[in-house]
Amino acid sequence: MAIYHFSAKVIGRGAGSSAVASAAYRSASRLHDERLDRHHDFSNKTGVVHSEVMLPDGAPERLRDRQTLWNAVEAGENRKDAQLAREVEFVIPRELSREQGAALAREFVAKEFVARGMVADLNVHWDIGSDGQAKPHAHVMLTMREVGPDGFGAKQRNWNATALLQSWREQWASHVNDRLQSLGIEARIDHRSYEVQGIDLEPQHKIGAAGARRLECGEDAERADEHRAIAKSNGAKILANPEVGLDTLTRTQATFTTRDLVLFAHRHSDGKEQFDQVLAAMRGSDALLALGRDGQGNERFTTVSMRSAEEGLAKNAEALARAAHRVSSFAVERVVRAAAARGLVLGTEQRRALEHVTKAAGLSLVVGYAGAGKSAMLGVAREAWEAAGYTVRGAALSGIAAENLEGVRASPRAPSPASNTVGCATATG
Repeated sequence: MAIYHFSAKVIGRGAGSSAVASAAYRSASRLHDERLDRHHDFSNKTGVVHSEVMLPDGAPERLRDRQTLWNAVEAGENRKDAQLAREVEFVIPRELSREQGAALAREFVAKEFVARGMVADLNVHWDIGSDGQAKPHAHVMLTMREVGPDGFGAKQRNWNATALLQSWREQWASHVNDRLQSLGIEARIDHRSYEVQGIDLEPQHKIGAAGARRLECGEDAERADEHRAIAKSNGAKILANPEVGLDTLTRTQATFTTRDLVLFAHRHSDGKEQFDQVLAAMRGSDALLALGRDGQGNERFTTVSMRSAEEGLAKNAEALARAAHRVSSFAVERVVRAAAARGLVLGTEQRRALEHVTKAAGLSLVVGYAGAGKSAMLGVAREAWEAAGYTVRGAALSGIAAENLEGVRASPRAPSPASNTVGCATATG
């Protein structure tokens, strides 16, 4: 099952860190640290499947060399407590191949970091955990100063904004889910906290491969104890009510396999005895619904509530298909001109999509890549529907899409009849 993890931290001298040493470790390479006049050699480290320095437009090509890059960063900072780099770490879905995972990470880094002017040192790790399962994740070291043809300049304080980090967290989830959908993979991830999602379990700290090795050596005992305590507490909650576990599973995927059940029980239990009990409780729950075997021969399950929800969606879709929410071409053209006057000019594909959703059909579908402008187009469609007298109800998986739908305001008009309602939802792919 896909797992969400996205964290950010600052690498600084105040904590005794070196940017060159950090880069050498994450890239499994040997780099010379000019400030300390020593080599940092981690070339024996395994599991790095993709390593690349990505440059924004205008950056000198010499910075593509990792050793040159991070020595330049070190040389540009004089303070003993200087902040040298920002590191972002995120988990890659294990449902992807190594090539797919590296491409996914690279595209996200290019769009969210490099396009903003940061130099990004991307390293994709494909570690294997003690349970024999892959634990793919990416480490991205980011520069904190603007960069031009002559090298680094002033620090960009706006890159420290909390709102920007929150946006990155949400955009990573959206980016992953779009790719999983395009590949026909059912699993999804959610950037929201367990509490916001309504999940009655306590989130656990992520312990990566390096952390696991420290635990095996008896280090980080306090962190290990806390990790096991949370797992044991979650296991007790699932034993008391197995539906808690099953509901959590179906928050990110509508169906799941026996392997998914096993991995989930392993994550939310402490020791073999509790693991066996948690797995047995979930498999024996009346809420579990067997669906038979899929195309790969894996037995698949869902929950009674998930099946009911899907059946309800199907019935609602059939009802919408028999309805009609037509808007005249004149009215559509009017809102398009109004949007253009505000600076929102729809592209050719957006115009086609707008004409498609405002025709007579009661149910219309639009599919497009992330960033293609679906949400902006739907905002204009909302104006057209409301101007025609319809009441619009919007639903969106993405917070940004929801804000786009909510932010559009039509001209004052007479109240619309409650029965004359159109639903508006954005596609995720």
